[in-house]
Amino acid sequence: MILERLKASWTAALQRKYFDLGIWTSPISPMALTMLNGLLIKDSSPPMLLHQVNKTAQLDTFNYQSCFMQSIFDHFPEILFIHRTYNPRGKVLYTFLVDGPRVQLEGHLARAVYFAIPAKEDTEGLAQMFQVFKKFNPAWERVCTILVDPHFLPLPTLAMEFPAAEVLLSAFHICKFLQAKFYQLSLERPMERLLLTSLQSTMCSATAGNLRKLYTLLSNCIPPAKLPELHSHWLLNDRIWLAHRWRSRAESSRYFQSLEVTTRILSQFFGTTPSEKQGMASLFRYMQQNSANMANFNQGLCAQNNHAPSDTIPESPKVEQLVESHIQHSLNAICTGPAAQLCLGELAVVQKSTHLIGSGSEKMNIQILEDTHKVQPQPPASCSCYFNQAFHLPCRHILAMLSARRQVLQPDMLPAQWTAGCATSLDSILGSKWSETLDKHLAVTHLTEEVGQLLQHCSKEEFERRYSTLRELADSWIGPYEQVQL
Repeated sequence: MILERLKASWTAALQRKYFDLGIWTSPISPMALTMLNGLLIKDSSPPMLLHQVNKTAQLDTFNYQSCFMQSIFDHFPEILFIHRTYNPRGKVLYTFLVDGPRVQLEGHLARAVYFAIPAKEDTEGLAQMFQVFKKFNPAWERVCTILVDPHFLPLPTLAMEFPAAEVLLSAFHICKFLQAKFYQLSLERPMERLLLTSLQSTMCSATAGNLRKLYTLLSNCIPPAKLPELHSHWLLNDRIWLAHRWRSRAESSRYFQSLEVTTRILSQFFGTTPSEKQGMASLFRYMQQNSANMANFNQGLCAQNNHAPSDTIPESPKVEQLVESHIQHSLNAICTGPAAQLCLGELAVVQKSTHLIGSGSEKMNIQILEDTHKVQPQPPASCSCYFNQAFHLPCRHILAMLSARRQVLQPDMLPAQWTAGCATSLDSILGSKWSETLDKHLAVTHLTEEVGQLLQHCSKEEFERRYSTLRELADSWIGPYEQVQL
């Protein structure tokens, strides 16, 4: 009786929400209610969305999300991974999965948060699908990155529905695309094996150097007439690989294996049967039989929600990597190319070693390695270090402050000549800002500090010997009769 009331109230609410969207929905069929019954056994709350219109004997449109799937998306909305699966009739299943450093869910399809079958894969059908998803998921506004496959054509629709999100090709889909191309080329077995092995190794360690090596290998081994089909220039697009590079080799291997199994399951249950109803029913039965992660995940959410936030608790490495990834995105989006490269070099130092030693109402003291400088966080942000004083760009200390505050670069934090779209050349900026005298002073200061550190930690005998050597060197440069303070 309670179950029937839940179904009735949920159906009425669903139809009201679709009416608000301007979408007509027919009564839910017995097949849909059968699937709903099965999923209600596993989920204490009814599914948030189940939409079906029967114009013919086949399923026309379908959208589904359980409360458990919605709770996952609410906690990890930053990066959305979209995978498409076609069946023999040409109907396509869109599977939305969460991605990113914070997502630590084990099990196949554990990261799936939404299933949808649009009526047609055109602008109108996809816009309707995305609008329904957004209607039931307010967290969609926090989506920063959307990962898609190389054949994903409706990019304008996706950009229109998620205007604040950056759409990128996913590393997984690029890997699958290149694998398929290698097989299609009918290369000799040793060459094919070499390319596949190199591809696998590069995907598990997608550094700029490894990607460049794979690009060179493809250029040397693939016939020139066939090379454009591989789109090897994707390997040199650093924007694509920033969303994947934070993973270690072991994490990358597990990531690719998990997605490989997930996509095969989708193909097995939906992609091999011409009936969308049977395909989705089989997929849901599989999810019921492999839903052991739900209890563990819900316990983790309860513990996380009951724990009061505190500034003294350090962020996990995964969260820090996600924050730094967002800073990288903001640098590339706001700055000119040369400015972004300079600042990314500073951020690389931040990622290796950062220590926030104190903060006040107006200024923060940032210590990185052996250097200590004062940061003025109010726009335009400034720092006492040489890099910021010379270029007026966000230095490693300002970027460390942003990382500690979990913020990103804002346009008012750098001068107009460095913002994207500015016509000012890099040579004119460098020529006007760089000081050769200051550069020499900085180099000598760093060398002096390094020598001083070494002398402080050596024995008395070693100190006398090294000091005598420095004394002779100074006298030979300046003159034996002039006393030089070392």
